[in-house]
Amino acid sequence: MNKERRPKLALPITKWETTFNLATLIIFISAMVYLIVHWGLLPDKVPAHYNAMGTVDRWGNKGEMLILPIIGVILWIGMTILERYPHVYNYIVPITEVNARAQYINARFMVNILKNEILIFFSFLTWVGIEIALENHNGIGIWFSLVFLGFLFGSMGYFIIRSLWLK
Repeated sequence: MNKERRPKLALPITKWETTFNLATLIIFISAMVYLIVHWGLLPDKVPAHYNAMGTVDRWGNKGEMLILPIIGVILWIGMTILERYPHVYNYIVPITEVNARAQYINARFMVNILKNEILIFFSFLTWVGIEIALENHNGIGIWFSLVFLGFLFGSMGYFIIRSLWLK
């Protein structure tokens, strides 16, 4: 069934999606409050980029501390809008009248998980950037990149396998 013929189903948001959205927003707002509280304490130069080992390899002005939160919010809002249209996603299995509901819920939940993981990690990077600027930490370490990528690709892998199982 091509995309134009896929059923457009009204699927209510699950409790899991609502819970994860709320938890993520609490984490994000906490990071933004932390940034606001510490703004006056930040030095002129703050971490602006990290290398693969998690050490700061570029310093920027403190206005750059706003870049990740802004990008995070834009991505979060965009992906929240995208969640409403699972019938336009690309699927690894053919979508039929029989499997559409299960496939849509699975794919929408994957988008929900990914958008929230990204905003949580951006919130963490904002917090740790403040801590490094205040000289309470010296870097994020190599583990951050491995954990971040592990969560992202692990989540995608789980939902792809689940999609095949729901076929």
